Amino acid sequence: MNTTIGAERALAGVRVLDLTQFEAGPSCTEALAWLGADVVKVENPKGGDQGRFAGSDPEGRDSHYFLLFNANKKSITANLKSEKGLELVKRMAAEADIFIENFGPGVIDRLGLGYDVLQAINPGIIYAQVKGYAEGSPYEDYLSFDMIGQSVGGVMSITGEADGPPIKPGATIGDTGTGMLAAISILGALYQRRETGRGQRIQVAMQDAMIQYTRIAYSVMAQTGKPGPRTGAKVITGANAPSGLYPCAPGGPNDYVYIYTTRAANHQWVRLCNVLGRDELAEDPRFATPVSRMENEAELDAMLTEWSMGRDKREAMETLGAAGIPAGAVFDTAELQADENLEARGIFQTVQHPTRGDFKMPAWPVKMSANEVPLEPAPLLGEHSESVLGDWLGLSAADVAGLKDDGAI
Repeated sequence: MNTTIGAERALAGVRVLDLTQFEAGPSCTEALAWLGADVVKVENPKGGDQGRFAGSDPEGRDSHYFLLFNANKKSITANLKSEKGLELVKRMAAEADIFIENFGPGVIDRLGLGYDVLQAINPGIIYAQVKGYAEGSPYEDYLSFDMIGQSVGGVMSITGEADGPPIKPGATIGDTGTGMLAAISILGALYQRRETGRGQRIQVAMQDAMIQYTRIAYSVMAQTGKPGPRTGAKVITGANAPSGLYPCAPGGPNDYVYIYTTRAANHQWVRLCNVLGRDELAEDPRFATPVSRMENEAELDAMLTEWSMGRDKREAMETLGAAGIPAGAVFDTAELQADENLEARGIFQTVQHPTRGDFKMPAWPVKMSANEVPLEPAPLLGEHSESVLGDWLGLSAADVAGLKDDGAI
């Protein structure tokens, strides 16, 4: 590994050759970049990552979508259908610690950059691939996106109301969730390489990753013998009351608070009775036990709704939380982005993008006492070709200019 980069970075000196696009792969490499790795995004000279124009912006202006998944990276271009462009990427692979791609099935091998090729060039390389379906799956040649992964991986089957159709969750766990599992596995492989000196191949499929995120549904199935159910806003592991969303004033689309009291004991229920000003309910036979509360759930929900409608969601959350009752307001994206505390803690940060200007975006949420990596905007297409090729391969400015003239970059 190159060790010349600043020491206050967890992955200082780790070089990542990034041939990813859209979200699943870029979310993985962005996490590595936020941890301080030198992530170099290799893009097609004609347009680059398709995510650059995933929005409805005029041609030549990178989408906000692209900015969100490519912060802290560098960009070079390489024409992989050009002999010199392909050779350039192979030379960089020889200097890389990590290579990652998420092209469609079979594309990377047809380009001549398969695992066997790069492993022969660099035995220590960690070669990671993110796909829709696993190698060996009957669907391995099928294309996939986030919503497809959530569909075939079981996520949608347990999302929605019990008497309604499956629903796609708003979070893009098919893409970013798979990317995070890839990142964790890459970090494990890096650690292992310290002992063995050898790299390895890492493959993660969206379908398989989604099974990892729905494990609780399999515990329910083990108990009932039936597929994991849809339970709306309630937890999948079983009936519990109170548990769910309760409307708040003034009645807007996200004016709700989630209230939950544990089934493991009655202490949270007793606290809730006190907040409601109804201490007598704690011993009321209709509500005194978890079983009786479920049997009288409709009456209990009516009482809680009357209480919640008398206050806004923040007041409801804060009143309940201060009393030791699990509760959470439904905050929308605008409320979260405007939250002063989230900004003060660096969860949201503003970057200055060359063409977009100030752009406020979520940053890496994990705080590490010995990892200091300032947030940097996503790169322009090919912005770092000269500096990266000089740093990685020792090419001069004239060499880079020659590659441009040859159409290799």
